[in-house]
Amino acid sequence: MTKQLTLIGLGPMGQAMVGRYLDAGYRVTVWNRTASRADGLVARGAVRAETAADAVAANKLVLLSLTDYKAMYDILDGVDVAGRVIVNLSSDTPADSVKAAAWLAERGAELVVGGVMVPAQLVGEEPAYVFYSGPRAVFDEHVETLRVIGRPDYMGAEHGLAQLFYQAQLDVFLTSLAVTLHASALIEAAGVDPKVLGPYLAETFTTMPMYFEETFEHIARGEHPGDEANILMMGATAEHVVGASEQAGVDAALPAAVASLYERAIAAGRGRESWTALYDVIRQRTLVP
Repeated sequence: MTKQLTLIGLGPMGQAMVGRYLDAGYRVTVWNRTASRADGLVARGAVRAETAADAVAANKLVLLSLTDYKAMYDILDGVDVAGRVIVNLSSDTPADSVKAAAWLAERGAELVVGGVMVPAQLVGEEPAYVFYSGPRAVFDEHVETLRVIGRPDYMGAEHGLAQLFYQAQLDVFLTSLAVTLHASALIEAAGVDPKVLGPYLAETFTTMPMYFEETFEHIARGEHPGDEANILMMGATAEHVVGASEQAGVDAALPAAVASLYERAIAAGRGRESWTALYDVIRQRTLVP
């Protein structure tokens, strides 16, 4: 295994990845549109490329840590990428990943799509993992290098799959952050320090996995027995959260969005089914039981 690569994009995530590779003894060529961001890494041993073209020319393996795929086009358009493996670790949609693979293939390069599932400070640490998709042989060729920044989880050959899993995880993560802020606002509106809520939220998030097995079983069967926690009961609770928010003067858009799922299921006659029947609402399927 050749221990060298190029990394383009030196925001917090890119800098963390370069740091990990330097610690692991790699020769890392770096480039960033704001050149000064490379100064600290160069002082640690990274090689500064003067242009993006020079950075790509330096190594077969090129990692991108950018805001989105548009940034990739802005940087690589007109650059000779023939024979290169581009590992794009930027965030975007699955469809845009597929388009990017075709764009690079037309120019003689191969794309491996990646999604890093930890913040910058945890890159390369025990909890770190990264979703990947793209040609299996290309992934396998570079898997040990990719392992340096986190556990490499290969999701399949179709380029959009890594972004699909990445965005699904962020769906949960971003919603959880938002609901944490919302719950804190409810508490603070009553004059209580939101810190008091913290341990209870931690317990709630810890117990969430107990619902997973039944949830995925119901989804797989397409059946949602509602002996416990049916939609009528849970929907009433969702409306109470909306009411509590409005009474507290807290923005109710987030709980109202959740309540609307229950409202639509109830309107379709699904009220006696488990809350997991909301899956059909979310999938925009016919709701008639």
